[in-house]
Amino acid sequence: MRQQATRELYSYWNSIRRERAAPDRAEIDPAAIRAILSDTFMIEVDGDDAFPLRLSGTRLNALWLKEMKGRSFLDLWGEDRANVAAVLWTVMDGAVPVVAGVSAAPSDHRAIDLELLLLPLRHHGRTHARILGALACAAQPDWFGLIPVERFELRSLRVMSAADSRVDLPVIRRMSGAPERRLGSRPRLRLLNGGLDRSHVQGSR
Repeated sequence: MRQQATRELYSYWNSIRRERAAPDRAEIDPAAIRAILSDTFMIEVDGDDAFPLRLSGTRLNALWLKEMKGRSFLDLWGEDRANVAAVLWTVMDGAVPVVAGVSAAPSDHRAIDLELLLLPLRHHGRTHARILGALACAAQPDWFGLIPVERFELRSLRVMSAADSRVDLPVIRRMSGAPERRLGSRPRLRLLNGGLDRSHVQGSR
């Protein structure tokens, strides 16, 4: 992790989970992370697999020039929607943090590079209930807060193990003409051995 906000949120999450795979939603104290609340958001796991935002920090709202609470997290991603759904299920199924490189820009403007952190949370004993996230950038462009972005694009992906070991994973984009996944099916990230000692991501149901 390169950005201060993502490092701080991960450190806080890691400190309150202790020896568990993930902390409970009720343990999150906004006052303890008040310095990075603007970079923070929370995703709900719903029955329609739309993953609505339960909380949305001002950075996410400023990128879209609207209040994002209640909106589907997947709707922010365009053609990367299926990949992001697979990432969210990986965070919950494996109880593992994920760090991703993301770009976004308004039409005809230079893209901004952001760092995305996704962390699993329990809620009322449920393991597949909430995901805590942060979105941070090193510098804000002159259009930030004035023109809404069109969509997020995945540039890189990193899954962190419970032991904090890291596996770099390239993003595999959907091929032209390939069928879309049905909403409600559960996409997965599958690690395949091969190549130059690198792991590859392949979406599967």
